[in-house]
Amino acid sequence: MASRFGPDERKLLESAAGRLYSNAATHGRLPAADPRFEEDGEFHDALDLLLELGLLVHDGVSGHYLPVDPASVQNRVVVPLSREGADLLNESAEWAEAFSDLGQAYRRATTSTSAPITEIRGLPQIDNYLKALVSDCRTELLTAQPYGRRPAEDLARAENRDLRALDRGVRMRTLYQHSARQSPATREYVAEITAHGGEVRTLDEFFKRLIIVDRDVAVIPGSEDHHTALALRDKSVVAYLVDIFERSWERGRPFTAHDGRSEKSIASDVRAMTIRLLVEGHSDPASAKRLGVSTRTYAGYIASLKEEYAVQTRFQLGHAMGRADAHEEKRDKFEDF
Repeated sequence: MASRFGPDERKLLESAAGRLYSNAATHGRLPAADPRFEEDGEFHDALDLLLELGLLVHDGVSGHYLPVDPASVQNRVVVPLSREGADLLNESAEWAEAFSDLGQAYRRATTSTSAPITEIRGLPQIDNYLKALVSDCRTELLTAQPYGRRPAEDLARAENRDLRALDRGVRMRTLYQHSARQSPATREYVAEITAHGGEVRTLDEFFKRLIIVDRDVAVIPGSEDHHTALALRDKSVVAYLVDIFERSWERGRPFTAHDGRSEKSIASDVRAMTIRLLVEGHSDPASAKRLGVSTRTYAGYIASLKEEYAVQTRFQLGHAMGRADAHEEKRDKFEDF
């Protein structure tokens, strides 16, 4: 049975009824004959609520309204609300389970008859699709998340979803870029996921965002702004994407490795990638995006290279690196001879 006290009554208690009760508590009583308590009076509704809650009682001897200790009243109001809330939570969970069962039936039925490519438009729709897809995952979940740091709210949603998958026995492997190691939120997420059996590695650069579920379906971006996603079910295409993921995974470095050798290797990867992007002539914003860092951080990498090669301009830096490469190539040929 639903409680008769809801948001409207609470707001009234927090405003007019609350002021009226405070006045009664301060003076020890309220005169029942106050015209503001009449049908059209200013405090008629407030008085009715206080009487219904039991915070005021009418004293037939004095004719006054007397205040009652809220501690003696609270349980009569709050406990039924708590029970009602628990019932609603249980019911909502049952509804969610029912919809999940229907969703699995729908996806099983349409896998063989639907087109090999499904387009999903809009971030909420993509998020709901991925949530349903991961909830159906039974054996393996492969994900690649480029561009470095992810928003904390995205990680919080992903953590709840991923932990449930791990608890079902799903093997989960995730690839990030090296720059993700600098994100406190990502480090917390990875610590929680790896504690439950997930595996996470990082790379200097890899392909765009990718999610593969049970090697049956792969989800990739359908637009540069990520407002469109494509779900691919063609077995050959999915197998091809799995192969790309596996090759990148083999080159990745464990996220949880923090020894000196690993840190040095990662720094070397970032340096080599920065040089490559510089030599290829990409713009700073494009290079920063591919490294998964801000444009300012990428400019810092370039500044470090200038200092390393003792030059002032990018032109001088390119020339100095070219000379260094030529010298290295000549030395290698000599050693081969």
